[in-house]
Amino acid sequence: MVALTARSQSTRPSSRLTMQTVEIGDQTIAIRSLDWDRDRFDIEFGLRNGTTYNSFLIRGEKTALIDTSHRKFEQLYLDVLSGLIDPATLDYLVVSHTEPDHSGLVKEILQLAPNVTVVGAKVAIQFLENMVHQPFKYQMVKNGDRIDLGNGHELTFVSAPNLHWPDTIFTYDAKTRILFTCDVFGMHYCDDYTFDEEPDLIEEDFKYYYDCLMGPNARSVLSALKRIEKLELATIATGHGPLLQHHIPDWVERYQGWSQEQAKTDTLVALFYVEDYGFSDRVARAIAQGITRTEVAVELVDLNEVDPHEVRELVNQAKGLVIGMPPQSSSAAHAALSTILAAAHSKQSVGLFESGGGEDEPIFPLRNKFQEIGLTEAFPPILLKQAPNPIIEQACEEAGTHLGQSLTRDRTIKQIKSLDNHLERALGRISSGLYIITAKKGDLSSAMVASWVMQASLEPLGVAIAVAKDRAIESILHAGDRFVLNVLEEGNYQKLMRHFLKRLPSGSDRFTGIKTYPASNGAAILADALAYMECEVNSRMECSDHWIIYSTATTGRVAKPDALTAVHHRKVGNHY
Repeated sequence: MVALTARSQSTRPSSRLTMQTVEIGDQTIAIRSLDWDRDRFDIEFGLRNGTTYNSFLIRGEKTALIDTSHRKFEQLYLDVLSGLIDPATLDYLVVSHTEPDHSGLVKEILQLAPNVTVVGAKVAIQFLENMVHQPFKYQMVKNGDRIDLGNGHELTFVSAPNLHWPDTIFTYDAKTRILFTCDVFGMHYCDDYTFDEEPDLIEEDFKYYYDCLMGPNARSVLSALKRIEKLELATIATGHGPLLQHHIPDWVERYQGWSQEQAKTDTLVALFYVEDYGFSDRVARAIAQGITRTEVAVELVDLNEVDPHEVRELVNQAKGLVIGMPPQSSSAAHAALSTILAAAHSKQSVGLFESGGGEDEPIFPLRNKFQEIGLTEAFPPILLKQAPNPIIEQACEEAGTHLGQSLTRDRTIKQIKSLDNHLERALGRISSGLYIITAKKGDLSSAMVASWVMQASLEPLGVAIAVAKDRAIESILHAGDRFVLNVLEEGNYQKLMRHFLKRLPSGSDRFTGIKTYPASNGAAILADALAYMECEVNSRMECSDHWIIYSTATTGRVAKPDALTAVHHRKVGNHY
């Protein structure tokens, strides 16, 4: 193997973006995009040492490119790739997951290589169809699937969902014993070293990265580690930071220990479904997304792939169960259902959904069996009469959020009681107004009562709103989204407050019985509000259990100039 290290190839650059190519195995080249000065990633956490975006080229009788790069490297990356091969000759483009920092140049690769086959998990292919807006050849892969590139390079794919996106896969090349892991085992660290020769320099960033991205999905980390435990590893080729080669057992052991410790404290929902049947995967992931909003762990399990011992262990650990109806013809899935029923107990919550595959196991007999055992129904059965659309997926997400909130209610009450009495009374003296936020994005609409609202800038005129992470409306309050801030009137707000504080069944119309008219941005203006402002989200900042949404106000009107805004006075400051 010829290794051209970064130290021999470049010194600390004066420019912000540089490229590096390194041969890391037989006919295997790392194409590394070095972002030396990036100081923030995904809003959530700051960076001290920049980052890298790592892509890989494997040449057998056929050629495969694993991941691309961030869009900011477009010309630099494409120039380097074109210097290594004629992009038009690419046979496969493996998309480890579709987060833009790894798939930002997929569309450009498709233009240069129109005959390339895009390889990814089923969810990744679905995401890409919405990203590139053009037809392309693809091959969906699941755990254990293989592609033979020739000359000994046989790629095996390992399913690793939720690390940290739902569509993540690993790729293992048996010839070079390289495991390509995308985000997993990575770190945001930009340095002259290509590999982990100096572990003391990177261990703090390694742990920081784990805590930010992998720790919240500790159970999924453990599942992925179990799938790779029998692989012989010469190199772990990560998507960010240095590649791991010199201390692999130590890095893997750290992930194992951290994840086991984290998993002990998790409130867990076990979500059982059949990956390749009907719309089961789309419904399951929407429900899982809603659950994770409440900081409850979710483990997604394919009923056709899991063994009985693992089913029993999961059900024993879980506080909540969600089950997608399998096909009646699947003996493996029915054996797993029998194990779930045998292990379930009355202190758990359960939710069921149809998969829409045409031969679903009937949902209501299974529902009756769980009721006989004494489980609490987390949400009414989700019945599919058509392919999931954004409205149905929103309803599924809300169902997951309701389940997660029900499982964390005791924890929330303990937190409410945990603050020092004097401090909580002092915080309660911070008064605020009362508002209804209404938002619409495509076919999706939502609303919430808000009190943590303030003017945040003069030029441009802007407002800031604190939105709890488990609010359904949060998903349509990202940069560029639009909403209406409805100001409630003192002495005339009780009806609107009662209506929008009610917990409605998932998918219900939040505006039934409320007089509204549409704003120019499509969201609802409440006819009985004192005033309204149309707003556009500019940015978001994470603040523990809330997002601070900063938005610019574009237009507004006061219905009653002499009336006053309703004011919210609290006695304590550790809950609304």
